Amino acid sequence: MPHSHDAADSIDDALEASTQGVRALKISLFMLLGTTILQFIVVLISGSVALLADTIHNFSDALTAVPLWIAFILGRRAANRRYTFGYGRAEDLAGLFIVAVIALSAIVAAWQSIDRIFNPQTLHNLGWVAVAGIIGFIGNEAVAIYRISVGQKIGSAALVADGVHARLDGFTSLAVVVGALGVWLGFPLADPIVGLLISAAIIVLLWGTVRSIGRRLMDGIEPELLDRAEAALAHTPGVLTVSRIQLRWVGHRLQGAATIVVADTSLSQAEHVAHEAEHRLAQALPNLDAMAIRTATTSQTLTPHAH
Repeated sequence: MPHSHDAADSIDDALEASTQGVRALKISLFMLLGTTILQFIVVLISGSVALLADTIHNFSDALTAVPLWIAFILGRRAANRRYTFGYGRAEDLAGLFIVAVIALSAIVAAWQSIDRIFNPQTLHNLGWVAVAGIIGFIGNEAVAIYRISVGQKIGSAALVADGVHARLDGFTSLAVVVGALGVWLGFPLADPIVGLLISAAIIVLLWGTVRSIGRRLMDGIEPELLDRAEAALAHTPGVLTVSRIQLRWVGHRLQGAATIVVADTSLSQAEHVAHEAEHRLAQALPNLDAMAIRTATTSQTLTPHAH
């Protein structure tokens, strides 16, 4: 994504990124809803609790697109006197909602599975159960590829996490096929046991999402991004050292501050070095929205310079 140190270009990049995120959510939402409807029809025909657990989870996964959708729209709003950094954090708050929905779906699926163990029911149309599991896998994998691709492109941790979660959901759909095979081989409890395993897998895999979203809310940053920013500043002509650098995510956009040390020179020359440093940072970090750079001469005289 092209990016310059011009503030207008930064705004255009942010709007384009939000547009791509909303588009990805729209398409993946309808794909998952279609998958869920097909699976639910088979649940009504077969009575499979494992498939019901997978269907419930796929439906909740589809619903997680809604708060993210709202967050991307909110993120387009301009900063004001109350929210001076803008509304990008809405995306990270949507991530917390996603975590809650996923956890709730795991609890519901586990409850259904435990109930079926104590109150077993005969399954029907096992072939269709297996087909529905395969449909769930294909639908989730398609959504995962799309969400992860767009999420990585625009720098959205919530969208990437949602995509990874969809990929893992695809494999739990395959577990439904295993449950149907177990019942077909004469082990009726295979279906609710697989339902319980799906619930347990959801909880275990949820930890990765919690950690990713939590890191963003705590202003955590990937070390490789910091290394890339530091290298861009250090290789700017006129920069002697980089004495301080900070980066943080606000939604799917980056903000930060840095202090660079230049040789004793005129104010205009120091300003020129700072502008060049901004330009190189924008090329190294396409998701960069704002970077406040201060220049310090070797005699430790500070000249403020903000992007």
